[in-house]
Amino acid sequence: MSDPASAWRWLADAWAAAPVVTDPLFYAIAVPAVLLMGLAKSGFAAGFGSLTTPMMALVVPVPQAAAIMLPLLLVMDVTGLQQLWRDRDPALLRQLLPWGLLGTVIGTLLFGVLSSATVAGVVGALTLLFLAQRLLFRPRADAPPAPRWVGRACAAAAGFTSFVAHAGHPPLAAYVLPLRLEPRRLAGTLAVFFGAINLSKWIPYAALGLIDLRNMATSLMLAPLAPLGVWAGVWLVRRVSSTWFYRLAYTGMALTGCKLLWDGLRA
Repeated sequence: MSDPASAWRWLADAWAAAPVVTDPLFYAIAVPAVLLMGLAKSGFAAGFGSLTTPMMALVVPVPQAAAIMLPLLLVMDVTGLQQLWRDRDPALLRQLLPWGLLGTVIGTLLFGVLSSATVAGVVGALTLLFLAQRLLFRPRADAPPAPRWVGRACAAAAGFTSFVAHAGHPPLAAYVLPLRLEPRRLAGTLAVFFGAINLSKWIPYAALGLIDLRNMATSLMLAPLAPLGVWAGVWLVRRVSSTWFYRLAYTGMALTGCKLLWDGLRA
């Protein structure tokens, strides 16, 4: 293959035959999506994390996008937990995590019954309703937190939507953001909650046939990017004021809600 043209053809043929997604447009979208999810996994700009699967679903089916993201989430979870484990809120996790795991069980049972577009539309609508309620009816500073059953319902919804489309943050945020936890404490609590949720998805995803060589090889191609967004996000969480932290969180939720609602309506 001394001829350069022949060498390029050989490389192109080898790339096309590789057990990975080879569409350049997929990587043009997947690279920023993975970095965005890394930022979200750190707790910084957490509301933006639910945009990643819809972004990747522009070029691959939603179940495949979710399967490709799952190993990357594992890498991000390990990276984030190393940085944020000590900042978690154990009492809040004991309240929410069992219900989040119940949500993944419901997601497993209903997978394929409800379309991803339907779930996206419902999550988007609820997210925007929560934001409207927060903007129109601002609670007093001394207002009591929402009842515990609301937190459990939000955690179960987060487990369900996380299983279906890795879009678990908006339902949980509806409960935890009004608690006004210190940013690092909120970030640590979210890191542990979604780390456990993502770990629980592996066996159901395999049973549903989503863990295959093509998806896992594609994840491996993107894996070096996974920790970068987390590290950048942890650095920012430690330096951004609480005011701007929550402004970004609510902005992310607004954009996510609009995108998910649009995905549901256009299906």
